[in-house]
Amino acid sequence: MAGGSGSGKTTVTRRVIETVGSEGVAVLNQDNYYRDQSDMAFAARLKTNYDHPAAFDWKLLREHIDALLAGVPIEMPEYDFTQHTRSAHTTRVLPGRVVVLEGFFALYDEELRDRMHLKVFVDADADVRFIRRLLRDTQERGRTPESVIEQYLDFVRPMHLSFVEPTKRYADVIIPHGGMNEPALDMLAARIQATV
Repeated sequence: MAGGSGSGKTTVTRRVIETVGSEGVAVLNQDNYYRDQSDMAFAARLKTNYDHPAAFDWKLLREHIDALLAGVPIEMPEYDFTQHTRSAHTTRVLPGRVVVLEGFFALYDEELRDRMHLKVFVDADADVRFIRRLLRDTQERGRTPESVIEQYLDFVRPMHLSFVEPTKRYADVIIPHGGMNEPALDMLAARIQATV
Protein backbone atom coordinates (compact mmCIF):
# COMPACT_ATOMS: atom_id res chain seq x y z
CA MET A 1 0.00 0.00 0.00
CA ALA A 2 2.03 2.92 -1.32
CA GLY A 3 1.29 6.61 -1.85
CA GLY A 4 2.40 10.01 -0.72
CA SER A 5 2.44 11.11 2.89
CA GLY A 6 -1.15 11.86 3.90
CA SER A 7 -2.68 10.21 0.82
CA GLY A 8 -4.97 7.87 2.76
CA LYS A 9 -2.91 4.67 2.91
CA THR A 10 -4.02 3.93 6.48
CA THR A 11 -7.69 4.36 5.53
CA VAL A 12 -7.26 1.90 2.66
CA THR A 13 -5.39 -0.52 4.93
CA ARG A 14 -8.31 -0.36 7.39
CA ARG A 15 -10.65 -1.37 4.54
CA VAL A 16 -8.43 -4.38 3.80
CA ILE A 17 -8.60 -5.38 7.47
CA GLU A 18 -12.41 -4.99 7.46
CA THR A 19 -12.59 -7.14 4.32
CA VAL A 20 -10.40 -9.99 5.52
CA GLY A 21 -10.86 -9.68 9.28
CA SER A 22 -8.18 -8.57 11.69
CA GLU A 23 -7.14 -12.16 12.45
CA GLY A 24 -6.32 -12.72 8.77
CA VAL A 25 -4.16 -9.65 8.15
CA ALA A 26 -0.59 -8.89 9.16
CA VAL A 27 0.19 -5.18 8.77
CA LEU A 28 3.69 -3.76 8.59
CA ASN A 29 3.88 0.01 8.80
CA GLN A 30 6.99 1.04 6.90
CA ASP A 31 7.47 4.06 9.18
CA ASN A 32 8.62 1.61 11.85
CA TYR A 33 11.50 0.54 9.62
CA TYR A 34 13.38 3.82 9.68
CA ARG A 35 17.00 3.13 10.57
CA ASP A 36 17.89 3.10 14.24
CA GLN A 37 19.67 6.35 15.08
CA SER A 38 20.25 5.82 18.80
CA ASP A 39 24.01 6.09 18.23
CA MET A 40 23.60 9.67 16.94
CA ALA A 41 23.24 12.88 18.92
CA PHE A 42 19.68 14.23 18.99
CA ALA A 43 20.71 17.33 17.00
CA ALA A 44 22.12 15.10 14.24
CA ARG A 45 18.92 13.03 14.16
CA LEU A 46 16.94 16.18 13.45
CA LYS A 47 18.82 16.55 10.16
CA THR A 48 17.82 13.10 8.85
CA ASN A 49 15.91 13.18 5.58
CA TYR A 50 13.09 10.78 6.43
CA ASP A 51 11.65 11.15 2.95
CA HIS A 52 14.65 9.57 1.20
CA PRO A 53 14.90 5.80 0.59
CA ALA A 54 18.25 5.70 2.43
CA ALA A 55 16.43 6.44 5.72
CA PHE A 56 15.00 2.91 5.80
CA ASP A 57 16.36 -0.42 7.01
CA TRP A 58 15.46 -2.34 3.86
CA LYS A 59 17.29 -5.51 4.93
CA LEU A 60 15.26 -5.87 8.13
CA LEU A 61 12.03 -5.07 6.30
CA ARG A 62 12.70 -7.79 3.70
CA GLU A 63 13.56 -10.29 6.45
CA HIS A 64 10.33 -9.54 8.29
CA ILE A 65 8.21 -9.81 5.14
CA ASP A 66 9.85 -13.16 4.33
CA ALA A 67 9.22 -14.42 7.87
CA LEU A 68 5.53 -13.49 7.76
CA LEU A 69 5.12 -15.06 4.31
CA ALA A 70 6.69 -18.23 5.74
CA GLY A 71 4.22 -18.22 8.65
CA VAL A 72 6.68 -17.00 11.29
CA PRO A 73 5.74 -14.18 13.72
CA ILE A 74 8.03 -11.14 13.88
CA GLU A 75 8.89 -8.38 16.34
CA MET A 76 8.26 -5.18 14.36
CA PRO A 77 10.32 -2.23 15.60
CA GLU A 78 8.48 0.83 16.89
CA TYR A 79 9.73 4.22 15.76
CA ASP A 80 9.63 7.13 18.21
CA PHE A 81 9.02 10.25 16.14
CA THR A 82 9.57 12.53 19.13
CA GLN A 83 13.09 11.12 19.67
CA HIS A 84 13.83 10.48 15.96
CA THR A 85 14.98 6.93 16.54
CA ARG A 86 13.64 3.47 17.30
CA SER A 87 11.92 2.87 20.57
CA ALA A 88 13.13 0.09 22.87
CA HIS A 89 9.69 -1.51 22.37
CA THR A 90 8.60 -3.78 19.53
CA THR A 91 5.20 -4.99 18.35
CA ARG A 92 4.61 -8.68 17.79
CA VAL A 93 3.04 -9.26 14.37
CA LEU A 94 1.49 -12.64 13.66
CA PRO A 95 1.33 -14.08 10.14
CA GLY A 96 -1.95 -13.75 8.26
CA ARG A 97 -3.55 -14.83 5.00
CA VAL A 98 -2.87 -11.28 3.82
CA VAL A 99 0.32 -9.33 4.56
CA VAL A 100 0.05 -5.57 4.03
CA LEU A 101 3.08 -3.34 3.76
CA GLU A 102 1.93 0.24 4.24
CA GLY A 103 4.27 3.13 3.51
CA PHE A 104 5.09 5.80 0.99
CA PHE A 105 8.03 3.72 -0.27
CA ALA A 106 6.14 0.39 -0.25
CA LEU A 107 6.64 0.02 -4.03
CA TYR A 108 10.17 1.44 -4.17
CA ASP A 109 12.28 -1.66 -3.54
CA GLU A 110 12.36 -4.14 -6.43
CA GLU A 111 13.02 -7.13 -4.17
CA LEU A 112 9.94 -6.30 -2.12
CA ARG A 113 7.83 -5.73 -5.23
CA ASP A 114 8.80 -9.22 -6.43
CA ARG A 115 7.18 -10.66 -3.27
CA MET A 116 3.86 -8.80 -3.78
CA HIS A 117 0.70 -10.26 -5.29
CA LEU A 118 -1.18 -6.94 -5.44
CA LYS A 119 0.50 -3.54 -5.59
CA VAL A 120 -1.69 -0.56 -4.65
CA PHE A 121 -0.88 3.15 -4.96
CA VAL A 122 -3.15 5.54 -3.05
CA ASP A 123 -3.20 8.84 -4.90
CA ALA A 124 -4.37 12.22 -3.57
CA ASP A 125 -3.83 15.86 -4.48
CA ALA A 126 -0.73 17.47 -2.99
CA ASP A 127 -2.69 20.09 -1.05
CA VAL A 128 -4.88 17.44 0.59
CA ARG A 129 -1.82 15.36 1.50
CA PHE A 130 -0.08 18.40 2.99
CA ILE A 131 -3.06 19.38 5.15
CA ARG A 132 -3.41 15.82 6.46
CA ARG A 133 0.31 15.68 7.24
CA LEU A 134 0.21 19.05 8.98
CA LEU A 135 -2.67 17.92 11.21
CA ARG A 136 -1.10 14.52 11.96
CA ASP A 137 2.37 15.82 12.75
CA THR A 138 1.15 18.64 15.01
CA GLN A 139 -1.50 16.56 16.80
CA GLU A 140 0.22 13.17 17.04
CA ARG A 141 3.96 13.81 16.74
CA GLY A 142 4.42 16.99 18.75
CA ARG A 143 5.67 19.11 15.85
CA THR A 144 5.10 22.82 15.36
CA PRO A 145 3.30 24.01 12.22
CA GLU A 146 6.46 25.89 11.21
CA SER A 147 8.62 22.76 11.44
CA VAL A 148 6.09 20.73 9.42
CA ILE A 149 5.98 23.39 6.69
CA GLU A 150 9.77 23.64 6.57
CA GLN A 151 10.14 19.85 6.39
CA TYR A 152 7.51 19.66 3.66
CA LEU A 153 9.22 22.26 1.48
CA ASP A 154 12.78 21.05 2.09
CA PHE A 155 12.27 17.30 2.04
CA VAL A 156 8.75 15.88 1.63
CA ARG A 157 7.74 17.57 -1.60
CA PRO A 158 11.03 17.16 -3.53
CA MET A 159 11.49 13.56 -2.34
CA HIS A 160 7.88 12.72 -3.24
CA LEU A 161 8.41 14.00 -6.76
CA SER A 162 11.77 12.22 -7.10
CA PHE A 163 11.09 8.88 -5.42
CA VAL A 164 7.45 8.25 -4.44
CA GLU A 165 5.45 9.49 -7.43
CA PRO A 166 7.54 7.43 -9.91
CA THR A 167 6.61 4.20 -8.06
CA LYS A 168 3.02 4.67 -9.22
CA ARG A 169 4.02 2.93 -12.46
CA TYR A 170 4.53 -0.33 -10.55
CA ALA A 171 1.00 -0.36 -9.12
CA ASP A 172 -1.59 -2.90 -10.19
CA VAL A 173 -4.28 -0.65 -8.75
CA ILE A 174 -4.24 3.15 -8.37
CA ILE A 175 -6.84 4.56 -6.01
CA PRO A 176 -7.50 8.19 -6.96
CA HIS A 177 -8.79 10.71 -4.39
CA GLY A 178 -7.11 8.89 -1.53
CA GLY A 179 -8.88 6.83 1.08
CA MET A 180 -12.24 8.53 0.50
CA ASN A 181 -12.87 6.86 -2.85
CA GLU A 182 -15.62 4.41 -1.89
CA PRO A 183 -16.07 2.79 -5.34
CA ALA A 184 -12.33 2.12 -5.57
CA LEU A 185 -12.26 0.75 -2.01
CA ASP A 186 -15.18 -1.56 -2.81
CA MET A 187 -13.36 -2.80 -5.93
CA LEU A 188 -10.19 -3.43 -3.91
CA ALA A 189 -12.17 -5.30 -1.25
CA ALA A 190 -13.77 -7.51 -3.91
CA ARG A 191 -10.36 -8.26 -5.45
CA ILE A 192 -8.93 -9.24 -2.08
CA GLN A 193 -11.93 -11.44 -1.23
CA ALA A 194 -11.50 -13.23 -4.55
CA THR A 195 -7.85 -14.06 -3.82
CA VAL A 196 -7.93 -15.13 -0.15
